[in-house]
Amino acid sequence: MVRMFARREFLKLSVLVAGTGVLVSCAPKATPTPQPKVEKATAAPKAPTEKITLQHWYHEYGEAGCQEAVYRIAEEYTNMQDEVKVEVTWTPGAYADKLNTALAAGTGPDVYEHQLRYDHVRNKWAVELDDIINPVKDDFAESVLAQSTLEGHLWSIRMLIDTGVVYYRKSMLDEAGISEPQTFSELFEAAKKLTTERRKGLFVGNDGGGIMQNQMAGAVGVRFVDYDAMVLDFNPPVLAAAWEKARELHHAGYLLIGSPTDWWDPGAFTQGLCAMCWGGLWMMPEVERRIGDDFFVNAWPPVHVEGGTPQYSTFLGGWQQFVNAQSEHVSEAKELVKWMWIDNTDWQNEWNTAYGFHVPPRKTAKEANEKYREGNPKIAAEAMEKYGWDQGPMWNSAMGTALGDAYWHVVRDKEDAATEIQTAYDKCKQELEGQLK
Repeated sequence: MVRMFARREFLKLSVLVAGTGVLVSCAPKATPTPQPKVEKATAAPKAPTEKITLQHWYHEYGEAGCQEAVYRIAEEYTNMQDEVKVEVTWTPGAYADKLNTALAAGTGPDVYEHQLRYDHVRNKWAVELDDIINPVKDDFAESVLAQSTLEGHLWSIRMLIDTGVVYYRKSMLDEAGISEPQTFSELFEAAKKLTTERRKGLFVGNDGGGIMQNQMAGAVGVRFVDYDAMVLDFNPPVLAAAWEKARELHHAGYLLIGSPTDWWDPGAFTQGLCAMCWGGLWMMPEVERRIGDDFFVNAWPPVHVEGGTPQYSTFLGGWQQFVNAQSEHVSEAKELVKWMWIDNTDWQNEWNTAYGFHVPPRKTAKEANEKYREGNPKIAAEAMEKYGWDQGPMWNSAMGTALGDAYWHVVRDKEDAATEIQTAYDKCKQELEGQLK
């Protein structure tokens, strides 16, 4: 039996069951007229209505309390109506492999979490959710909707949003007389000035900057796939110029390499091993706990190169909820998804900020959350809404490998950027065309 958390008033709903009484006026009894006796058939007792069962799958979340919460919310929905029972499967380990195998075999769950990919549409592993999302479409950032959109329809609904920011150690920048960098060139210069014998200016991972692969691209306006035309949109000369700047920083000696923990953990930053670092939003509560308000944040700064579109950049990650098109209970599954991720602001805020720290997908949910009303969390959430992006649902692992190989050949191995990017472009074009066929 899974241990449940105490129920809390996060739904602000109640289910009232009212009995109906019939009032009969009092009057003298009339003498009955004799009637011929008629034998009446005895009706069979009505069997109680049996609930259908919806299978709802989750991967294993690392934050304490998440597992108890998903079992509790399933029980809440089960108890509030008479038609559906929600049964949760919590999957440690290789969740994606287990899910994809079940979906391909036609034995997948009714509701599940994943990120939208073309296979979900092509193989009928997802149903369109336009009808439940469109009435509140304006309550989502365009970038969030884009990740759920393919072939003109919405196939998933966002459960949580992960994003990244540059963390700046306020006291260290003040001591060096440095204001917040507004461009990549200023970030580079700040990293140089903030590097001392005992610390480095900037930490972007122990690999020396793998995270810069996409953020440098985003900061010049490259998005890799044009979903309006459904073609690649690398803009090789612009991307080459951006990655050449990343190469210069990689070899300059201002980056922290060999931290006890990698970029997704706040240790290097809070221990003073670096003055600036790239990190996830999820780090923010721990950063604040360790160093108080001695930091500020923003998205990756714009990169200025010829032909580019300089802009801030950050990733937009996190999980999305799907209804399986092969389910025997599609309408009931859609009602469950709507109840959790459209109707219930309190549940969305609990799920996003009571355990880990993520951005609630709906704007109204975020605005109702005190944790996002001011300061660094508000700045990070607004940066996500304006600048968050990823390569989208047509991007697959083979394309990611081709791009990653090209990046490291350019940055680490100092190979010719134009040549390497063209090689990656050709491979990615072949993959995209193959999917579209």
